[in-house]
Amino acid sequence: MISEENNNSEYGVDSRYTSKKESQSEATALMEARLARMKNVSKDDIIRAKLMQLKLKMETFIKQSIHEPRNYFSEFLISYIDAIYSKRSIFAKDIDITPSKLSQVINNHREPQDDFLLKLMIHSEKIYANVCSYQKEIWYQVYFHEKLCKMMSTQKEWTSKFEKLVCVSEPIAKYDKKK
Repeated sequence: MISEENNNSEYGVDSRYTSKKESQSEATALMEARLARMKNVSKDDIIRAKLMQLKLKMETFIKQSIHEPRNYFSEFLISYIDAIYSKRSIFAKDIDITPSKLSQVINNHREPQDDFLLKLMIHSEKIYANVCSYQKEIWYQVYFHEKLCKMMSTQKEWTSKFEKLVCVSEPIAKYDKKK
């Protein structure tokens, strides 16, 4: 039978250590090993890791039925640009738009137009070619999924307004189950 003082696992206590000093020593050694390993990680590896993480977040977002008004597209766009570029204006130049237009899209003052999304899609396809497999349509999916989520999250607000404007002048006859 395990005594109560030795069974600390349910409280998240690691029972391998006999003292707090030993536990802290191990934690310090682990942190030093992690820092040493991080010093050897190249800038390209960091960018690849950030891009893979972003891709996974975007794929997860598309699969979820989120109904909250939040600007996921611009958050993902910021993460994408900042992972690759030191300045956002360089990205704007690379996809042939003005920095102010990019800023307006990022700050949700302007909806991204099709040409912006197409350029972003091509840019991402080129960037991800050396990182991991990538679905080129993911930016469109994120954008439209966000629009759908915003629309559904505000349904109570807009339904009564538009319900007054919609009528059904030729209703469909009820389906006769006997036929």
